[in-house]
Amino acid sequence: MSGPTTDAAAVRGDGAPLATPGRSAEPEPPVTGDVPAALEALLLMATEPLPAVELAQAVGVPVAAVESALLSLAAFYDETGRGFELRHVGSGWRYYTRPEHAPVVNRYVLEGQHGRLTQAALETLAVVAYLQPATRSRISAVRGVNVDGVVRTLLARDLIVETGRDELSGAALFETTPYFLERMGLSSRDELPPLAPHLPDATALEAELAEAARPAGEPGPG
Repeated sequence: MSGPTTDAAAVRGDGAPLATPGRSAEPEPPVTGDVPAALEALLLMATEPLPAVELAQAVGVPVAAVESALLSLAAFYDETGRGFELRHVGSGWRYYTRPEHAPVVNRYVLEGQHGRLTQAALETLAVVAYLQPATRSRISAVRGVNVDGVVRTLLARDLIVETGRDELSGAALFETTPYFLERMGLSSRDELPPLAPHLPDATALEAELAEAARPAGEPGPG
């Protein structure tokens, strides 16, 4: 007489399925130990709002868990009266200073930074001025370095402004502001002078700008 048959999928006493002999259990997704802390680190580096889906992929947890953690962080910042807040803007999340601290921030930006622009800032401003509208990636390609920090400085000083999105990549486009023209003593962009006489060691940069601005297929100078 044969013994009792068993189902292919056995269960434990608590109702959870046992692993079938010879078959490995479903692999667990990689989970970051402290999800809220990992999200904070990623958001601190963000230059644009980050979607929950993208954050979930970065930390290796389900989107629902990330959304829950983001809401908890936002509530925690509100409850503890931090000088910043975590906002959901458009399709993503990003840190912002709180509106009530705007006077302090504005005073620091406008009055607390009297120093001259650095060489890197001047060169980045020149790229925007001569190639506008320009994306961060295009500016970086001309300068050969990451320009995120310099772009933030120029935005804070009201020398450039975001004017839209690139149709192909969706990246932010930047142009110079009326304040930039005012500081340069110009009435319009058409009055922009050649770079070399006004920007130290800018001859090479001027050549790069001319090359970048030349339509595809058009021969360069002989």
